[in-house]
Amino acid sequence: MLKVGLTGGIGAGKSEVSRLFVEHGAVLIDADRIAREVVAPGTPGLAAVVEAFGEDVLAADGSLDRPKLGSIVFADPDRLAVLNSIVHPLVGARSRELEDAASADAVVIHDVPLLAENGLAPLYDLVVVVDTAPETQLDRLVRLRGMSEQDARARMAAQATREKRLEIADIVIDNDVPLDELEQRVQEVWADLGRRARSAKE
Repeated sequence: MLKVGLTGGIGAGKSEVSRLFVEHGAVLIDADRIAREVVAPGTPGLAAVVEAFGEDVLAADGSLDRPKLGSIVFADPDRLAVLNSIVHPLVGARSRELEDAASADAVVIHDVPLLAENGLAPLYDLVVVVDTAPETQLDRLVRLRGMSEQDARARMAAQATREKRLEIADIVIDNDVPLDELEQRVQEVWADLGRRARSAKE
């Protein structure tokens, strides 16, 4: 098994890259998706979040009001640290379960937005960083996700710098390119990962 950490700044297009890897046969473990699962209604995770932040972070249907919680934690590093201390151990445990279920020769892609921020690079055989210019990230967040420029800049500022992410990269995928070029690059990287997985198995 080859364990790959995939990361990139918000708006870098990491989800598109992970989707392409899955098309090639990767086993995807998506930390963001798991982070939503572990705070779903009725979970101990959601109960812990409500205990820490109050019932104001719940939507009318009893689910977590993610935009409301986001507006609290992204403006306050201490509150963000509290949230992370609740969610990250739960995500880690679920990720390990999914990894243990993968086959011995699998290429397992761990899609981890905060890989650089949390010093997680040593957990993986190698790290792939999806890289874009900050101006591209900002444009995508405002144009495609409907964020205000102020909110988008705050989200970007709460993450590691582009330089810090590139420092931990074993492989960089440039996503300031047209989709067909991105697809070609992902195909090249996938072939490389396949070779590494086979040699690790031998």
